[in-house]
This record gives sequence, C-alpha cells and structure tokens, in this order.
Amino acid sequence: MREKRVRIMKILVLNGSPKGEKSDTLKMTRAFVEGMERACPVDVRTVHVPEMNYAYCIGCFACKHNGGRCVLKDGMAEMLGEMLASDLIIYSFGLYSYGMPGPLKNFVDRTMPLSSWNMHRDEKGKYGHEYQYDVSKMRFMMICGCGYPNSKHNFEGAVRQFELKYPENAGIITVPESPMFNIPQAAQFTAPRIEALKAAGEEFAKNGKLSDETHKLICSPMIPEEIYAQFANGERK
Repeated sequence: MREKRVRIMKILVLNGSPKGEKSDTLKMTRAFVEGMERACPVDVRTVHVPEMNYAYCIGCFACKHNGGRCVLKDGMAEMLGEMLASDLIIYSFGLYSYGMPGPLKNFVDRTMPLSSWNMHRDEKGKYGHEYQYDVSKMRFMMICGCGYPNSKHNFEGAVRQFELKYPENAGIITVPESPMFNIPQAAQFTAPRIEALKAAGEEFAKNGKLSDETHKLICSPMIPEEIYAQFANGERK
C-alpha cells in the first residue's frame, strides 16, 4: 500500500519592523505560525525586510512588458521567486504613522513585476492589474501591532491598503497594546494572548480562516484601555 504523502505548507514571513528580532509584532507572528505547525507540517522562512536595502520602485513599468523582469538588479527578483513558491505570505509589522514601516511599503511597491499591464474590473467596480503568474495557491496574512490602547481609528489605513492590495485569499490580525510583549513584568497578560495566537494559527491552518470569536479575542486589548494609557503616559514622565 502506497504511503500517503504529507504536504508541507511553505510560509514566508516578511518582518517589516526596523527592530528586527526585537519586534513585538514578530513575537505574535511566531506564535501564530507555531499554532499552524500544530495542524500541519510547515517550512518557514523569515526575512527581515529593513535589512535588505532594496532600491525604490522607479515606476518605469518595464516589468509589465518584459515578462515580469525588474530593471533594478538588487536581489528583489529572488524574493519574488520566494513569494511565488510560498503557500502563505505573512506581512508582520508594527504600525508606523497609521501604515506600514517605510522599508516594507517599499517592498510592496517592488512586487509590481508580479502584475501585468492588463486590468480587470471586479463585481464591486474596482479595477486592478492581472497577475502575470499563477498565484491561485498563494494566501496572504497581515499581522500588525500598535502601541495604542485600542484598535479604533488606528489600524484602518493599514487594513484598507492591505485589503485593496490583496482582495482575495487574505486575513488580517491587528493587536493593540503590543509593546507589552517586550515587557517581562506583563507576562501575566501577554502569555494568555500568545496562547490565543497559537490557537488562532492552528484554526487558520485547519479552516483557512479565523472564526469571528477567535478574531475578536486576539484583536482586543489585553488590559483595560485606561490603565494601559496611564501606564504608558507614566513611563514617559
């Protein structure tokens, strides 16, 4: 009897935080990925985007006419290949001016060679460029933390940009009070959230999405907003 092959999910984590390994959002992302590993075998590669020093997209659009080849020769072509070979791409970043940190936004701009010049109009009337490659198996996840006490009027810009960039096969997790993950004294509050993120990762791997209940839990404040704000303000005095 032939042994059934187990498919390994290839995950590419794009850490957009200039803090590198010290990123509090990266701690959340790794907990989520660890939870996914409970449900299926995974092959994970983490790239610290700010360390890559990619040039800015110059908007020449040559990539849309020459088969997706960028005129800038700085290693980004290899990263595009990594993306195309991945099953799940996780954008992990802290909120900077209500959006992505600069290096990660630049990385997103440099993914232009994946799309062609041809446009299509969806059922909502939105136009977008068609992909030059088969991306049907690719899924995208945004995991974003911020230092504010809640999610209201903070994450909306980053969330909307991600939704427009990846209108299909995408998930979004936003967590307020995320600096607490780097404060040892806050472990009694952050440890349960880490476990919740692991459970969320396992759920996502099994079902391809998060339930409303799970999403609400992991995106909620860890301690009362007023107490967090008082603590943060006190630290600055």
